[in-house]
Amino acid sequence: MRLVPLALVCLGTTALAAEDVAASLQTRTQKLLDAITNGDASVWAQSMDERARVVDEAGQVLDRKAMVDGIRPLPPGISGTLRVTKFQATVDQDTAVTTYVAEEDETFHGAQIHSSYRMSDTWLKRQNTWKLLASQVLALRSDPPAVPTTAEQRRPYCGRYALGDLTYEIKCEPDGMTGGTTGRPAKALRLESPDVFFVPGEPRIRRIFQRDATGRISGFVERRESWDLLWKRVG
Repeated sequence: MRLVPLALVCLGTTALAAEDVAASLQTRTQKLLDAITNGDASVWAQSMDERARVVDEAGQVLDRKAMVDGIRPLPPGISGTLRVTKFQATVDQDTAVTTYVAEEDETFHGAQIHSSYRMSDTWLKRQNTWKLLASQVLALRSDPPAVPTTAEQRRPYCGRYALGDLTYEIKCEPDGMTGGTTGRPAKALRLESPDVFFVPGEPRIRRIFQRDATGRISGFVERRESWDLLWKRVG
């Protein structure tokens, strides 16, 4: 009977230890981000495992030396801060996986810029010290500003477009445009720049409309990152 309370105590102690590790890693993570904006490479050199790999927002894979060598003071005219938010940690004995959003506020030659990055790190405990083994950065995207349109401006885009056996229909609504393939809910379309539209909540995709020699809309390119789908107007 005495084993039951003892087991509960052990579970509570383990959970508390995991919370302590998570809090410690969050503090260390913030110090790593501060070191980027401060140009202090020594913080990264002390925290990284010799075998560490970092995948940056451009998709490049950096080893420990390349990452440490890349930490330098920001150029003149540029300053900023990186702040850890939405931090989560999963701790399993000598391994911890964290994920968080780094919010960046940057001053670029007088202009104010804000960016967000989803980051995931893997830490290993070696000789009672946590070392960063892997880190991956994903730049988060947001919708661009929408340009207001009138009913007359929207009218030329409305109609049906085909890609193989798929049909995409754009409808003119009283307050905007919607588009969708047959059998699926239509989604709002918003103008970003002349002949370029986006769907709110889908910042990786653009619909770039094409015109024939007379200026009439003949179709659109659905651009997904670096590759295109060509839809032809059919009605």
